[in-house]
Amino acid sequence: MGTFYVGCRIENHTDRSRFARLPKVLVDSGSEYTWVWEATLAKIGVVREKKDLTLIMANGTQITRSVGFVIIRVDEYFTVDEVVFAQKGDLQLLGARTLEGLNLRVDARQKKLVAGGPLPAA
Repeated sequence: MGTFYVGCRIENHTDRSRFARLPKVLVDSGSEYTWVWEATLAKIGVVREKKDLTLIMANGTQITRSVGFVIIRVDEYFTVDEVVFAQKGDLQLLGARTLEGLNLRVDARQKKLVAGGPLPAA
């Protein structure tokens, strides 16, 4: 597929005036969660809601991280999602759950996110 980056804005879900702009986040549909540096999340007052969540890295290594809730915006699209408090050495990633919530899909040829289209309903 290749890799590419997008910019996004994250907001504290209880106080939208507290936000951060992330100019370069790796789009990683292979990662379940979105990862944001813990210092950035702390700066906008995001609280650790789930602690010591076990995650498996691409190389098979198991690690633990905390998770909190934010609003994530990419262009005109937005969603509420859980994000991992990324530590030193971790990448900032836009993961599959967030992409689904944003209703965006990866266009691998153009290396960009595009609208996902109508959502299935019962």
